[in-house]
Amino acid sequence: MKYYLLIALCIGYGSLTAQVNDDSVKVGAHFRTFHFIEPKEMKKGAAVVFVVHGSGGDGYGMMERSKKLQEKIKGENVFLVFPDGYKRFWNECRKASPAPANIENIDDVGFFSEMINYFVKKFSANRQQIFVVGTSGGGHMVYKLAMESPENFKAFTAIVANVPDTDNLDCAPKNIAVSIMIINGTKDAINPYNGGPVILSDKVNMGNVLSTDRTFSYWAKLAGYNGNPTEAKLPDTDPSDGKTIEKYVYSEKGKPEVILLKVINGVHGYPNDIDVHLEAWEFFKRHM
Repeated sequence: MKYYLLIALCIGYGSLTAQVNDDSVKVGAHFRTFHFIEPKEMKKGAAVVFVVHGSGGDGYGMMERSKKLQEKIKGENVFLVFPDGYKRFWNECRKASPAPANIENIDDVGFFSEMINYFVKKFSANRQQIFVVGTSGGGHMVYKLAMESPENFKAFTAIVANVPDTDNLDCAPKNIAVSIMIINGTKDAINPYNGGPVILSDKVNMGNVLSTDRTFSYWAKLAGYNGNPTEAKLPDTDPSDGKTIEKYVYSEKGKPEVILLKVINGVHGYPNDIDVHLEAWEFFKRHM
């Protein structure tokens, strides 16, 4: 299964500055592992933010990629949680996925539910303050949670991922409006901005996905929005990288917030102009 690693955002673990806790919960026949960083001064009612790795990755890899987020929330009453996929993959909504998690129909929604129960019961975390951000295959897992378990989360962020097309969707959406932010690049060769097949190699086709615009529209319509979103351009903090970011926002009092960050010339990775995990954190903070 080496071809899967083509889309993994792989880096060395390096040295982690915060103390990391490792634990597991049993879901069906499997013990599922996760890693977490406690609030520096833990209090009752802490929020929980799940940071979900992409296909072929693991929790420790995402921990390494989110150091700015860890530094930013040092004074916040928040658990950062980095779960491990089943054999490095998630059972998300893409019917065509050949990953073992999908083939074996692993209960990943149940995994997240059990982790939430773990933090609520063990640390008195606030069940109403649960958030999730995921990249690539992790972004697809975010979509599954938003569709099948929306009541368990306050807000969602999906990075370099589009909702599967109708012929490739094997989730059962509850059709409940959610607050969600999407961050996608227009030149992503793996998650095509304009939709179509997600091809990892000449042997692996993960099936069709909607375009980013249709993905954005899917969540906006679910939240009851009509018309056009507000538009803005983010500061071009790295002019040398050839990328800029446009921000599209649906936001009205009494409705969930739905946001698209469109990375012009962005590829299947993180842009230099923003830190995607800090953007997710600021989005989540508005919903706390």
